[in-house]
Amino acid sequence: MKPIKIAVLMDDIKDIKPHKDSSLAMMLEASRRNWEIYTFDAHDLFAQDGQVLATCAKTVVFDDTEHWYEQAPKEDLPLDSFNVILMRKDPPFDMNYIYATYFLEQAENNGVLVVNKAQSLRDANEKLFALNFPHCIAKTLVSSNKNRLKEFIKIQGVSVVKPLDGMGGKDIFKLKHGDSNIDEVLDYITHQGSTPIMVQEFLPEIAQGDKRILLINGKPIDYALARMPAEGSFKGNLAAGATGIGQPLSARDRYLCEQIAPTLKSKGLMFVGLDVIGDYITEINVTSPTCIRELDQQFNLNIAGVLFDEIQQALN
Repeated sequence: MKPIKIAVLMDDIKDIKPHKDSSLAMMLEASRRNWEIYTFDAHDLFAQDGQVLATCAKTVVFDDTEHWYEQAPKEDLPLDSFNVILMRKDPPFDMNYIYATYFLEQAENNGVLVVNKAQSLRDANEKLFALNFPHCIAKTLVSSNKNRLKEFIKIQGVSVVKPLDGMGGKDIFKLKHGDSNIDEVLDYITHQGSTPIMVQEFLPEIAQGDKRILLINGKPIDYALARMPAEGSFKGNLAAGATGIGQPLSARDRYLCEQIAPTLKSKGLMFVGLDVIGDYITEINVTSPTCIRELDQQFNLNIAGVLFDEIQQALN
């Protein structure tokens, strides 16, 4: 029987942080199953003579923070020569990202399983997707109109404003009614009123952490990673210096997962990271969710194994 061939569309493997990289955790699981692994980036995709191909490298991975991969020389391979492709490219969610999803969609048309589904990656903006579940989110306004945004901040007293295409806590601001920099911040994030942004009521429960809950085919892993902001910060992003502390899911966490699960499954969003502060969903991350390594380590789990069981089932 031929081994399963898996390709991972990701940023350059040499630049990852192996001790905490979820894509590496997935490739290590593929390796344990004796799957053949190939890696490539979005700029390696091309279409020619009715085929979509990628310039990719056969890759061997190791659970070793000093030496985590070896790669064979690159070769051009048609995307439909793979059984499954993992889309693990980090944001920014820009036009190049969108172009990559069009290439991946061609592979799907030829029977390749793409995780997550290409069209759904385009449809499910990580900030705006949560608007589909109004009963699960905090008070929220999405607008580019500065007066409307300022009125919302005035009513809430304290708010958090963020761009719709950011990641890792970049360009997120906490604004209090009466702050002297409100106009400056709103002009900056809205690009002088031309780009919509999200503003939400500030949730003081951030002090107990911004919980990352991983869902695989709509079913949550039993533990969340509560990302505790660094001292003096309100940002629960590991990239912004937060510390990750694992904890069992609460009843409310499970309720929120149940609310979004049918939509995730129907859209082919097999691996999703739900962000929850207090009782509310703040983001639904579909592009390249992380925190596998941290939760595996703290609770002796194999989250990638759960994901790959689902992938294997879908392939069968």
